[in-house]
Amino acid sequence: MHEAKIRLNPDNVTEFVKLSENCSFDIDIFCSKIIIDAKSVLGVMGLDLSKVLTVRYYGQDSAFENMLHRYAAVQS
Repeated sequence: MHEAKIRLNPDNVTEFVKLSENCSFDIDIFCSKIIIDAKSVLGVMGLDLSKVLTVRYYGQDSAFENMLHRYAAVQS
């Protein structure tokens, strides 16, 4: 299992979901106590995108991981 902290906005949710759909492994995205299947565009759009989101994924895919790095939340 791998985990990443990211920030999304309505403009990049579609890219996030499309890259998630291309992965053969499970990917969850959550904020607080709400856990969503990252392959669901409606589910991801329903999250509070003003907050840092946690992505938990159970495999490896270089395109997906590169996207996670681009959307990484800056830790203070």
